[in-house]
Formats: sequence, C-alpha cells, structure tokens
Amino acid sequence: MSSLFPNYGRWPISIVKGEGNYLWDDQGKRYLDLVSGIAVTSLGNVPPKVKAKLQEQIDTLWHCSNLFNIPQQEALADKLVSISCGDRAFFCNSGAEANEAAIKLARRYAQRVLNEDRYEVITFTQSFHGRTLATLTATGQDKVKDGFSPLPEGFKTVPYNDGKALRGAITDKTIAIMLEMVQGEGGVNPADPAFVEEIKALCAEHNLLIIVDEVQTGIGRTGKWFAYQHYDVEPDIITMAKGLGSGFPIGAIVGKEKLAQAFGPGTHGTTFGGNPLAATAGLATLETIAEDGYIQKVNEMGEYLRTQLEGLKASHPTIVEVRGKGLLVGMEMDGPVGDVVATLREEGILLLMAGPNVIRILPPFTITKEEIDEAVQALARVLDQTYAARG
Repeated sequence: MSSLFPNYGRWPISIVKGEGNYLWDDQGKRYLDLVSGIAVTSLGNVPPKVKAKLQEQIDTLWHCSNLFNIPQQEALADKLVSISCGDRAFFCNSGAEANEAAIKLARRYAQRVLNEDRYEVITFTQSFHGRTLATLTATGQDKVKDGFSPLPEGFKTVPYNDGKALRGAITDKTIAIMLEMVQGEGGVNPADPAFVEEIKALCAEHNLLIIVDEVQTGIGRTGKWFAYQHYDVEPDIITMAKGLGSGFPIGAIVGKEKLAQAFGPGTHGTTFGGNPLAATAGLATLETIAEDGYIQKVNEMGEYLRTQLEGLKASHPTIVEVRGKGLLVGMEMDGPVGDVVATLREEGILLLMAGPNVIRILPPFTITKEEIDEAVQALARVLDQTYAARG
C-alpha cells in the first residue's frame, strides 16, 4: 500500500525519463508527450539551454530568501514587465499561489489605497483558479468545492461569455473581475471578444480591477506571450505559473504601478518564491522562447494541428468542435472521452481530458508536423475502434 494520500487519479505508468518531445516509463516504453506536464514543459523535456543555466546556478547558489536582493529575480521581473502591460512583479511557487496573491492584492488595494470596503471578486462558470480555499472558491466548478465548507466569502460566479449576467452581479462590494481568456480545465473555451469588451466597459464604469489568470495560457502557449494579448484589453493583474519555469516550480503576478503601494513590506510574502534557482529557470525559459522564435512556431504548429483535427472532424461526426488558441487545443466529442485517452496512452500517445467530453492537446512548442501527423493518425484509429465498439 502506498504511503501517499490517494488524492490523485494516477495513470498506471511510472515516468522515469524525458527528452525533447518524449517521455519513457520504467518499462522502457516511449510516449509522445502532448501533455507537457499540463502546459508546463513548453520547451520539451529537459530543454538544453534551460538545463545549462540551471546547472551553472546549482554550482553557485540555490537559496538565500527574500530578505536579500536577488539579481536573477530582478532580471526576470524586468523581462516579464517588458513582455506584458504590467509594471511590477511578485514571485511565488505555483499558479494557485499566484491567484491567491492576486485576490489579496485586489482586496488590499480597495481597502488600503482606495479606502473603500470592497472585497468581492466575480469569476465565471467552468473556470479553474486553484485549490487553496480562496482559489477553489473562485473556481466556477462545484466538484472542486465538495467537502470544504464553509468556503470564504467574497466571491460570485456567473456564466462565462454572458455580459448581462456579469452586469447584474456587480455590487458596491465588488473590486475585481477574474477570468481566463481561454478556459483550460473547463473545456478549452475561448472568451468572446464582445464579452471582453463588456468586461472592459464595466470595469471602467465601476472602477474595478481586471485580473487575468494566465496560469495555463501564459508564456507563449496561445501564440502570444499572454492570451489577453489576443484581445483589446490591458489587465490590472496577470497571474502565471506552469510554463514559466520549464518544470521548475515558479509562479508570478504582474500588476499595474497603481497597485504597488498596496503590497508594501510585510503585507505578503513567500519563503521560496523567486529564489535564485527558480528565477534562473524562469529567465532561461523566457530567453529561449524569445531567441529561438518559439512564439511564431506555436502559431504555425497550432494552425497545423487545428487544420489536421478539422480534417479528422470532417470524417468523424462524433467530433462536435475543435477550438482553442495556439497549442492549447480542445476537441469536443459527443460523448465521454476517457476511454479514448486511455487507449491512446496504451499506443504511446499522451493526451489530457478537459471535462468528460473534451480531449485537451498541449504539445510542447518543439512539436513537429510529423509528430502531429502521428498523433492525429493514432487518434483517428482509436476513434474508429472506440465508436465501433460502442455501436
């Protein structure tokens, strides 16, 4: 019996090695990795340039705490500010921590800078923001909240892409609207541009902050540095994690200058966040993406992947829709997809679900057309077998 808590529905394989776009299990079987550690290992497994920078840093300094100035952290903050609409950065260890920090920052800005008793954050159905008490309450999926009552107050959830419902939810206690521009866990659902325009207008009208959760969509995943850059909007706070460190645990928020005075000394912190190793991983990841032109590659490979899946859809009426941006792609089926994903895993192709009926595809940015063709051909075979068996 395992000594671990049974809180993960683990796949029946043990991964022991990764290189490039492939993983190997303890039996020596190779898998084409279209999961990327759930949008984490965007440069492939053990990317050489990031590895070299981390090895150099390991020989120099691992940790010194945020009692000290950390040059690598300053450099990473400068880089994140340069590729976003933000002015200041704070580093933590995960996406949930980043979203928790964003919620705290929004509340403290209202209460200590604006001097107003506002604390409510509005979020959306099918969203996913994390598993701390605050972020699971913010999440628009009841399944993550089961058994954790009482949940903290200060959150409202309304239907995604529904401007009328959003307007009706705003009160004199509201301080922020928080959303994913493409919902990942909730089914790969992009925001409607008209809905984003409505959010902008409502935030301007009511002096609300816009918080964009880029934990899964950020750092190039959708074909721009951040998914909000596909829309005509400038968030007040951007949260990120997953793809920022190529697998090394790191999260961050980037925010507007007006928020800086809300996070003075002692207001929020972390022991490990942004330490020399984490900051080195983040900086090396961003430099590699920029220097090697991976944003353009994400657009090219994302378009190719969607074209191939649309071709598959034309011959498989069980496919309802192909959607997403860049290399965050969802394929909705007319029934459960768990057995399809499991069979593909047996064939050496790793894919994810995003809800019961959606296959989520998250290739590394280093994916090739040949590897996409291999995956789509395998998917076609498995769909034929699965639906034939179902009758």
